[in-house]
Amino acid sequence: MAVKPGYKLTEVGVIPEDWEIKSLGDIARIQRGASPRPIDSPIWFDENSSIGWVRISDVTRSRLTLKETAQALSFKGVSKSRFVKRGSLIMSICATVGHPIITGIDVCIHDGFVVFNDPISSLVYLFYTLKNIENSWSKAGQTGSQMNLNTGIINPKKIPLPPLREQQAIATALSDVDTLITKLDQLIAKKRDIKQATMQRLLTGQTRLPGFNGAWEVKRLGDIIERFVGGGTPSRSNKSYWNGNVPWVTVKDFSTFNSTESQEYITISGLRNSASNLISSGVVILSTRMAVGAAVMYGIDVAINQDLKALFPSHILRGEFLYFWFQNNAEMLSSLGSGSTVKGISLVDLKKLLFNLPPLPEQQAIATILSDMDAEITALESRRKKTRALKQGMMQELLTGRIRLIPPAAHAVSA
Repeated sequence: MAVKPGYKLTEVGVIPEDWEIKSLGDIARIQRGASPRPIDSPIWFDENSSIGWVRISDVTRSRLTLKETAQALSFKGVSKSRFVKRGSLIMSICATVGHPIITGIDVCIHDGFVVFNDPISSLVYLFYTLKNIENSWSKAGQTGSQMNLNTGIINPKKIPLPPLREQQAIATALSDVDTLITKLDQLIAKKRDIKQATMQRLLTGQTRLPGFNGAWEVKRLGDIIERFVGGGTPSRSNKSYWNGNVPWVTVKDFSTFNSTESQEYITISGLRNSASNLISSGVVILSTRMAVGAAVMYGIDVAINQDLKALFPSHILRGEFLYFWFQNNAEMLSSLGSGSTVKGISLVDLKKLLFNLPPLPEQQAIATILSDMDAEITALESRRKKTRALKQGMMQELLTGRIRLIPPAAHAVSA
């Protein structure tokens, strides 16, 4: 293959001529963690200890720096594990393999992690390099009851290594983007908390909007819903019923909600030859089984399965107000679910729910405020998604040298 001037073809791909290829074992002294046994003995743990005990759940909820752990080790526990000082780079090697993190506190790691001691490279650059190759470890790992790595697999892994000054520039650029993503995470969480508090006040009448002071009515849900419409599943054995153009919604779609698409699609024939029903856009769809009480509203017409109910409001109820009422009462509704294996709520019990109903104009005013809050959160989530995509693109370009933050001439001058 043709290689442009200033670059060379190597075993890890095309990289700049002034970059090196190094194995991870040459860059750092890699050591595996250790676990006190038996691991569930309380003598190893002390909630007042300052030495954290790293579990994979601690690592996966952190981005760049591990700032806290759910558990801490006692003096005895520390003596039976591997101590890792703050400011060290660790990586998971069991089950969820290849996930790196920099320790922001003193910790101990068990044998499902390794630590990269005394690296000759920029620590943050090495973190992002490991992050960039995280998915590749699953192909190199040993399989058994679960995927795992060991130092014999990790040590010889080759990575491109630019001059130190360029490593630091790359690390700074990527960590700046991570800082922005973290700030967006925090802002989104804050906006969600504000919305939740606003729903609680407005939907219960604790706070009244200016211009509204009329009495609210208490109604049963069954008295203000005109129709409860269920759904169904087309036969899976008939291929002509599936992969069509009709979005078919199940509870799975609630966890990855997108108001304009679903995970599965059916054909018109599948819709007509099943108990599924086509629900118009803007109608509240409620889960009455599994994720009991969770509600969504689609911006398109969708078909639904048997675990869902579409609620068509009467003339005295706004659909948007109903949607936010379900959001505000999600925990209460979930607690009403019954069943030994899969929770569900019956239509009879659903109709009995008591509902505080303000006059229509106040319903609309409340729904507008909450919808505006949702729009703001959605805009922030969209910005965060784009920033994450930008970071991924930057990693691909910067960690391969396709984009240079410091020209080669600058390295020669600094050398």
